Amino acid sequence: MKLRKLEMAAMGSGRGMMDSQNQVQSDTVDRLKLLYPNVNEEETPLPRSWSTKDKFSYIGLSQNNLRVHYKGGTQGPGRRPHLPYLHLRLWMYRHGKTHKDAASVRATHPIPAACGLYYFEVRIVSKGRDGYMGIGLSAHGVNMNRLPGWDKHSYGYHGDDGHSFCSSGTGQPYGPTFTTGDVIGCGVNLVDNTCFYTKNGHHLGIAFRGLPPNLYPTVGLQTPGEVVDANFGQQPFVFDIEDMLRELRARTRRAIDEFPLPEEQGQWQQALHRMVSTYLVHHGYCSTAQAFSRATGQPIDEDIASIKNRQRVSKLVVSGRIGEAIDTTRALYPGLLERDHDLLFLLKYRQFVEMVNGSDQEGGEKANGVATSVISHTSRAPSANGHSDKHTNGVAEADSSRPPSEDDVDMSPPPATNGEHAGEEALPLVKGMPGVTASLAALLPDFRAEAEGGSRASVERMLAFGRELYAMSQKLQQDQFVKSMLEDAFSLLAYSNPWDSPVGWQLEPVRREAVCEALNSAILG
Repeated sequence: MKLRKLEMAAMGSGRGMMDSQNQVQSDTVDRLKLLYPNVNEEETPLPRSWSTKDKFSYIGLSQNNLRVHYKGGTQGPGRRPHLPYLHLRLWMYRHGKTHKDAASVRATHPIPAACGLYYFEVRIVSKGRDGYMGIGLSAHGVNMNRLPGWDKHSYGYHGDDGHSFCSSGTGQPYGPTFTTGDVIGCGVNLVDNTCFYTKNGHHLGIAFRGLPPNLYPTVGLQTPGEVVDANFGQQPFVFDIEDMLRELRARTRRAIDEFPLPEEQGQWQQALHRMVSTYLVHHGYCSTAQAFSRATGQPIDEDIASIKNRQRVSKLVVSGRIGEAIDTTRALYPGLLERDHDLLFLLKYRQFVEMVNGSDQEGGEKANGVATSVISHTSRAPSANGHSDKHTNGVAEADSSRPPSEDDVDMSPPPATNGEHAGEEALPLVKGMPGVTASLAALLPDFRAEAEGGSRASVERMLAFGRELYAMSQKLQQDQFVKSMLEDAFSLLAYSNPWDSPVGWQLEPVRREAVCEALNSAILG
């Protein structure tokens, strides 16, 4: 009987724990639904914890993957050396002193656009030895062996100096430092693409503008003893984000209510017809615009032949045939590209990317009708250890621990070599990836020895085109945006498989749409 009572008590206790856990989970779901009522989690799940896969090995996770601690990796992932106490203290002092010791982790899912305003908080359980912690956002594929903010499409607020880092190793003064016991919040306004931070419930102001979509909450640590806990909404926030959400919704509602509209029913319909017609004409949907005009009587403001010309140019751009698009634009709209140097540079930049991608006829090849990149034809044969003699895991050997800086694009040509083709290496190199272009130029003698010379010729054209693109950039107003475009484009040459590289996002077909829109808008004037 006593044993039976103990079993019943244990079962009751187990059911009680399960009920408690289910209640906590239900409360979390209800809180998130209140915060983000427009998010359909079956299509776009909300971040709820840190990812066990999308992190660097120096990061450890616990407490339902909400606690992050720095475990280092000098002696292998998560293990400190077995040393006497004094030597162990010396090892801990030295570990984490360089940027190559940094490690980050991303959340399980990106922030859904339907949130409107998204927010999460991080509590500093321990600042560890130095408090080299970063809290922020990063895109999928960004290097996790950095603190957030150091790489392209990465943004962070760092605890040791209070600086904000926007896709660069150079920080800007932003807010106060933070340490053990502080709660740092990160908010993303997906309406105006800005990011702000809070400290212990106080708004610190906008840190970043012009954010790209599909960013992940991210935290980074660097020195022993650093521990942080995340709150993705499973608990009430320290900062009153609910009040901010109410204010944003009320402001949006007021803007809609105050928008000037025609008073009479006929004017309403006419205005709607004009909006639809303008949209169809602007984007070059010629047949649809004509059908809509016949059905509604709404006149088309542009000549049909002109719409078809723009449609023809747009199709070339979205298919990656940028060289043809440039030639067609010059033929149909003489002087347009010569007057707009920024637009021409954008098109030439995209043409270089498509040459790497294999889509542009000037640099790409076709195998059985399928476009292929010349890069895929330039990889050395694997050595005994599975790597090529020029690359490690497909990337040119380099000191990847060095953060990017303002002069990451070396504007001087690389030193000449004793080889016959030293002059063909005149494309500017990307610092931190020595031999980006030289690694390709060094292959040219091999191509000359091959029966098929198509790949060699394509590489030579690509290098020449890169020099032309660089020379064109020197005539533009030099700013960080132009330098970043060049750096990203030339970095594609460092990888034997550029599509899977950290800069492979440039090769995505969706990136052509912004170029297409810029050209279409310029034609319309």
